[in-house]
Amino acid sequence: MTNRTIRDVIEQQTPVTAPTDMTVRAAATIMKERRVGAMMVVDGGRLVGVFTERDALCRVVAEGRDATTTTLAEVMTSNLRTVGPDAAFMSALELMHEGRFRHVPVVEDGRPIGMVSVRDAMGPELESFVYEMLRQEQVSQVLA
Repeated sequence: MTNRTIRDVIEQQTPVTAPTDMTVRAAATIMKERRVGAMMVVDGGRLVGVFTERDALCRVVAEGRDATTTTLAEVMTSNLRTVGPDAAFMSALELMHEGRFRHVPVVEDGRPIGMVSVRDAMGPELESFVYEMLRQEQVSQVLA
């Protein structure tokens, strides 16, 4: 089993952030340029939300909002779960699995320093995680 920390995973990352008053269109352009599926929304340097591809689809396109006038504050996900940089990367994977989301902001002293995603798990953690899920399922079947 691997022992990478979240800091190890994000060490080469430049955080992708946007202010709350940025339009969805501007955010989508940045996400396309940076090739990311989510960005952190900040106010005064503090993390206040996350804007994801799913937010764009479900809260903008599906609701018929105008991406050129709708701000991130109106459509971002604000009930966030975050992780610290020194936690084990496996803990972020467990958090994503339990919460059924694909991105987790990494916060240190209240400030966003990176983002981990399921894409980051395409390595040894994925194998360990799948093994653990199968093991838990087998234990549940034995105890049932």
